[in-house]
Amino acid sequence: MKKIFTIIAAVLALSLFVGTGYFLWAKSRKPKTRFQTEAPKVATIIKKAVATGSVVPRREVEIKSRVSGIIEEIGVEPGHNVREGDLIARIRLVPDMVELNNARNRLTRAEINHQSAQRDYDRNQVLRTDGLVSESVAQQFESTLANAKAELDAARDNLDLIQKGVSREAGATSNTLVRSTIAGMILEVPVEVGNSVIESNTFNAGSTLATVADMDDMIFRGRVDESEVGKLKPGMTLLLTIGAIEEHRIEASLEYIAPKGAEQDGAIQFQIRAALKPQSGVLIRANYSANADIVLDRRDSVLAINESLLQFEGDKRFVEVEVAPQKFERREIQTGLSDGIQIEVLSGLTATDKVKSEAVGKKVSD
Repeated sequence: MKKIFTIIAAVLALSLFVGTGYFLWAKSRKPKTRFQTEAPKVATIIKKAVATGSVVPRREVEIKSRVSGIIEEIGVEPGHNVREGDLIARIRLVPDMVELNNARNRLTRAEINHQSAQRDYDRNQVLRTDGLVSESVAQQFESTLANAKAELDAARDNLDLIQKGVSREAGATSNTLVRSTIAGMILEVPVEVGNSVIESNTFNAGSTLATVADMDDMIFRGRVDESEVGKLKPGMTLLLTIGAIEEHRIEASLEYIAPKGAEQDGAIQFQIRAALKPQSGVLIRANYSANADIVLDRRDSVLAINESLLQFEGDKRFVEVEVAPQKFERREIQTGLSDGIQIEVLSGLTATDKVKSEAVGKKVSD
């Protein structure tokens, strides 16, 4: 029995020794790291600055009331297209009682004078026929009657203007008939039938009856940071991203850069303006918010790699190229334009090379 216990103890001691030795050996082994690789690819690289702003019509006009009164009729609604001269609204005047009373008195006096001149003219026409009145005297009565008739017409027109805002002579040109001053689309009608409006004059902007804009000529108005404005010049291409139609990239051409910046949110920013290129099948509404990528430089269909793969030593740039499975050599390359993510490769790599990327895992060597 004693001999059996001795054998068991020896086996346990040997197992412990072998296990400890294997553990120490395995721990002393250096793990081997495996890396992913990436091949250079053909890409378009765009170096850009970013601006934020909105898309608005180049020409947007507020149609104002030129008289004070009550909206009697509105002939348009937002979304309607109008031509220059089309009727927007009709205003019913609320006449001043003093002016109205004066106009009525003037008309009464004009009617009395006209009737008197007509009687004198008729009486002198009989005398003229009988040869009892000279031609010069008869002409004086004709002139008096004509003047009385002109004053009567003027008094009637004046009363019509005060009461109705339109005279018989003016007709469609009345200030109570508000017409569009440009051709375009109605964007807004901020009044309703029955609303009171006031006239526009030197001291008052007047009531806005409608806003009209040419939706075929749209521009981007935005702001760029002062750190980017020095890189811009008119004629550069902008690529607009509009949240409401983000599946479309809208091109525009930079046409204006403000000569003076303004502080906004603690930073100096400069206003810019760009003309949108005509769009087919895309409805762009006024005041869409947009982000603009301003193309500073561009390379189309060039060999490129991710910029994160680069290694630097002084002014030189290197990558590690796979020469055998998981065997890499350091190679100097020449680079060109970068967009911050991808960088153009001018020399040192081919499309078939594989460049060491990130580690994908570790395991102990066999």
